[in-house]
Amino acid sequence: MRIRSTAPVVATLLSGALLLTACGGSDDEAASSSGGGDGDVELSVSLFGTMGFEESALFEEYEKQNPGVQINYESTQGEDKYWPALQTKLASGSGLADVQGIEVARIADVVANQSDKWTDLTTLQATKDIAANYVEWKAAAATTEDGKVLGAGTDIGPMALCYRTDLLEQAGLPTDPAELAARLGSWDDYVALGEEYKAAAPEGSAWMDSAGGFYNAMVSTSEEIYYDEAGELVYDSNPAVKEAFDTAAAAGEAGLTARLEQFVDPAWDQGFASGSFATIACPSWMIGYIKGKAGDAGAGKWNVTPLPGGEGGNWGGSYLAIPESSENKEEAAKLIAWLTDGEQQATVFKNVGNFPSTTDGIANVGDATDEYFNGAPIGEIFTASADAAPTQILGQDDGVLKNTLVKALLSVEANGVPAQEAWDSAVSQVENQLG
Repeated sequence: MRIRSTAPVVATLLSGALLLTACGGSDDEAASSSGGGDGDVELSVSLFGTMGFEESALFEEYEKQNPGVQINYESTQGEDKYWPALQTKLASGSGLADVQGIEVARIADVVANQSDKWTDLTTLQATKDIAANYVEWKAAAATTEDGKVLGAGTDIGPMALCYRTDLLEQAGLPTDPAELAARLGSWDDYVALGEEYKAAAPEGSAWMDSAGGFYNAMVSTSEEIYYDEAGELVYDSNPAVKEAFDTAAAAGEAGLTARLEQFVDPAWDQGFASGSFATIACPSWMIGYIKGKAGDAGAGKWNVTPLPGGEGGNWGGSYLAIPESSENKEEAAKLIAWLTDGEQQATVFKNVGNFPSTTDGIANVGDATDEYFNGAPIGEIFTASADAAPTQILGQDDGVLKNTLVKALLSVEANGVPAQEAWDSAVSQVENQLG
């Protein structure tokens, strides 16, 4: 899978709305920890959501392998909270960590507008060749036109469909992944199966979590979305965008969604455990998110099957970067190189589901299974999705566009706004925001 950039539009990977955490989230508003080393070198690491390093005990392992290094780590629940705070710190030049996480939908802004605030990783010994380790498009998205590499990719977001086996069984639908996949030859089949689910669904349960999530899944399988190859905005004339919007809106109007806003509505988090929805479009990083929200009681209830029709797609993935103001650049680069090495990426995938962005890492996860998801072959499923994903043409304001359209869909499913009225309103808002 590759993602293509177009000058002057800088490519960014599609992610969920910027309110989303591309790699899930922790339960705490902000979590922090520090290592127990002697502290000859103290490295500060500031991330968002669940990027999997702390959860996989990698900071602790790095300290063991590097006596005298102490890692002071913090993570904020939402990227929407983390990013504005990071911008304030960048503007003031104070309060920045040595290693900063960057959500994929922000990397285009970093490359286009902030190259003077971040360290070119190719100037540091530990990361001078780091771009060579990544799938081509992942490194290209973090590289400036004059060749500066400003971020090391932590993961990418190949997609599947996650579902509650107990709820589908109660509704009389297939629970075996292969049998379910056989019923899902297309997105229309997915909607049609949702109608069957609705007719016999357990009380209080909808087929899918949200129209916005459904829309994101559909457009994340397309090559051309909001921009064309020349870098021109085409979101309002691209049939793929309008079809995804109309299909998701219709699902909301038909009562197939739980009318929840992903990552924002607390009821969405609760729904993973309570069963308020039976299926959800599932980027690989969602695996860890589901485990966190559904808890131990959810083990064995969830499973994974490919997207309808076996389509490939990408949704999310993040980077690690070093601010220019860091006084520990060489040590920070060593840590970044180690954390994003294929072996560590494979460990993170097996623990929280964040799919590797390096070729070595991808080669190491193909046979991974997950007992929480009934032993699902998640390595095989997400590798196939990554291989089948199209080369996406993406641009600097993808996040703005997606946020606006997802909000419009929420107005349809939650407030009964007619779909065409919601679309027209979204187009008007985009025009006002982007000029």
